[in-house]
Amino acid sequence: MDVILREDVVKLGKAGQVVKVKPGYARNYLLPHGLAYVATEGSKRRLESERKAHSQQLAAEKADADVLAAKVAELHLTFSAKTGDGDRLFGSVTAADIAAKLAEAGISVDKRHVELVDPIKTIGDHEVPIRLHSEVRPAVKVTVVKEE
Repeated sequence: MDVILREDVVKLGKAGQVVKVKPGYARNYLLPHGLAYVATEGSKRRLESERKAHSQQLAAEKADADVLAAKVAELHLTFSAKTGDGDRLFGSVTAADIAAKLAEAGISVDKRHVELVDPIKTIGDHEVPIRLHSEVRPAVKVTVVKEE
């Protein structure tokens, strides 16, 4: 029996795949739990149209991310902070601080999308990647200077 998976099923397939299973497995487990539906001609056509719409949506999101990436790459963020011995900061510049500065510049980015491995604790220039899309990761220039 052919079924179309609604969700990922371990050792069977991923969502949207058409798989062949035994009728009892489909009738007693997959269909009642909402993990799949019967693969008829109409449902196969619907699946294809959903795939096309999803791919168009992903292409539009990537195009938007590319436009935003051009703006992010041009930005240069400057932070001033108090320093101690050896030009080490008393605090640090975190992903939340960078996201807030980007918001001030008109670019809305969630702090979890700022790919800062460790908080910045030294004075100088730093490159911080920003994840706008799975394929688009521009870097923003961050400069930390001494506060007077």
